[in-house]
Amino acid sequence: MAHAIRFHETGGPDVMRWEEVPVGDPGPGEVRIRHVAVGLNFADTYFRSGLYPAPLPAGLGVEAAGVVEAVGEGVTHVAEGDSVTYTGSPLGAYSTERVMPAGSLIKLPEGISCESAAAMTMRGLTSAYLLRRIHPLKPGDTVLLHAAAGGVGLIFCQWAKLLGINVIGTVSSEEKAEIARAHGCDHIIHYRREDVAERVRELTDGAGVPVVFDSVGKDTVAGSMASLRRRGLLVCFGTASGVPPLDAMQLAVHGSLFVTRPALADYIAEPAERDALASELFGHVASGRIKIQINQRYSLQDAVHAHRDLEAGRTTGSSVFVL
Repeated sequence: MAHAIRFHETGGPDVMRWEEVPVGDPGPGEVRIRHVAVGLNFADTYFRSGLYPAPLPAGLGVEAAGVVEAVGEGVTHVAEGDSVTYTGSPLGAYSTERVMPAGSLIKLPEGISCESAAAMTMRGLTSAYLLRRIHPLKPGDTVLLHAAAGGVGLIFCQWAKLLGINVIGTVSSEEKAEIARAHGCDHIIHYRREDVAERVRELTDGAGVPVVFDSVGKDTVAGSMASLRRRGLLVCFGTASGVPPLDAMQLAVHGSLFVTRPALADYIAEPAERDALASELFGHVASGRIKIQINQRYSLQDAVHAHRDLEAGRTTGSSVFVL
């Protein structure tokens, strides 16, 4: 029997259960995959808490990498024995193996391990669309990035450096500041002791930045808007502190601002676009231009402990479950 983390009611980390689950043969358009590593993402806590609704009982997790063990009728882009990765629905990545739609799978190239893939597929593709699809950034531009020492943050900073984009990053501690600097963050703001918008204005000679990338949400949205230059863009790509209330009048008050709440799924829904972003990401990682920092490894049975660490802000870089 395979095993999986499942939850029968929403709530805190303690609602998660380690259970035996049956895994059958793949049907048409499906594969059976044996997981080698599973990604731990903040979005997982949204499903577990009920912020993102899911029919109960439910599995958990949207990102993993492993080996294809069987393919169903009509599957041609992956074969038995291939190493693959994926991110996105359906839930159920917190498992030793599963049957799932083949269309979600991305074949791993030589030089990319399953651990690295599980640590970067969601974070790396998120960084890819933020930097390559959201706004026409150009060399010399300066942007503000919240949570610069997080999993997305460390990939984003390295990629921005390759593109000639300057990053002002917010962090909560000197330890996280050192990690962000080591990965290419140009300027650090300690948000617990500095006024973010005031510091951004100092660093940009009063102009503000053209884009703010905000994965925190409610606690940071006011400072994010105040950091933008006239007609700047606020990219709310996460809600770690809750969903921010947005008053349209405040967009006018702060300089006719634009705001978007993007989701990765809408930037990888088309296979051609997903493959283009993945190819660029994998190319940077395989060449060593972008390094994937796995700072926390857990066993899947320790999911409760892992979620507590994540929600308490005790993690840096990427976290994975190793099977």
